[in-house]
Amino acid sequence: MYKLRAFNMKWQLLNYFLISSIISASSFYIVLEYFQEALTSWEFRLWFIIAVIAVCLSVGYVATKRWQRKVDELHLAMLEISKGNFSSRIEIEPVEPFLYLYDAFNTMASAIEERVQLLQKLGEAEAIRDQELTEVAVMEERRRLARDLHDTVSQELFAIHMSASSLPKILERNPDAAAGMMNQLIQMSHHAQKQMRGLISQLRPIELNDMSLQEALEKWFPEYCRTHELQGQLDVMVGGAMSEAIEHQFFLIIQEGLANVVKHASATQVRLAIYEREHQYVLQLQDDGQGFERSDIPSASHGLSTMRERAQKLGGQVEIDSKIGLGTRVRVKIPRFAEQTLAPTSVKEEE
Repeated sequence: MYKLRAFNMKWQLLNYFLISSIISASSFYIVLEYFQEALTSWEFRLWFIIAVIAVCLSVGYVATKRWQRKVDELHLAMLEISKGNFSSRIEIEPVEPFLYLYDAFNTMASAIEERVQLLQKLGEAEAIRDQELTEVAVMEERRRLARDLHDTVSQELFAIHMSASSLPKILERNPDAAAGMMNQLIQMSHHAQKQMRGLISQLRPIELNDMSLQEALEKWFPEYCRTHELQGQLDVMVGGAMSEAIEHQFFLIIQEGLANVVKHASATQVRLAIYEREHQYVLQLQDDGQGFERSDIPSASHGLSTMRERAQKLGGQVEIDSKIGLGTRVRVKIPRFAEQTLAPTSVKEEE
């Protein structure tokens, strides 16, 4: 089968050479047969040669244009795959000299699409397992906080209660010592209040908690920006519902990215945008901070590598664009697959 297809391709190319040769030979035969006297004129010979060359070039142009169009179709299909459009296929005509090449490309694209879909499903399953493990870890952390609450704040409150209970007797017997006791009570209550705030802060949930990603961000993002003195702008433009795993990973990536902005960027403004394309979900986090050079990434790349790992779990990728003094832009792209498998479509360049 492969030899037959390759033969058809070579045979078609040979046809163009044959047509060009027949035209040239016929032209020479006609001139020699019917225009022998005119051959004595150099002008006639010159125009005859120009005419033969023009006809041969026209045949060659038709051939190369058709073959170039086939190569361009393959090139555009490869670009679509590189952009994340894994459903891109090349339409194959019944008589097609590139049949074996197009068929191999379509087979390869189908295999890539299946593997990326499988990778995303495995990543979603792993993300759900991680979330379950996180819930277990949260329960253990709450137990630890309960023990800390008992060992610290509870004891502080007990000491305050005992001191306050003894204060009336001290006022009766030694009024001068009452002032020192009251200052001690104030310090103890302030310390207990500080410990309580710390424990409450640790117990504050940072997960989605049965909310959609947009709902969670609308509640959490402005508060986070106010706390860290940032001017935040949030744009979420997603029509359909994302899977739970993608929303969860996006939320964790956003938390990691904003933590990097607070720790390293020295930024005053930050913009968070989430939108969807035909074949991708895109998350973009941009700040106006100090930026960094690519050579400096390895020295402080723990957060960035974590974001890359989370995106790669779902078959995605992370692009980082940063310049000194011009801020940093982090773009995360996750493949978006249709619920139903679509039939092969012709290649269209994405705008």
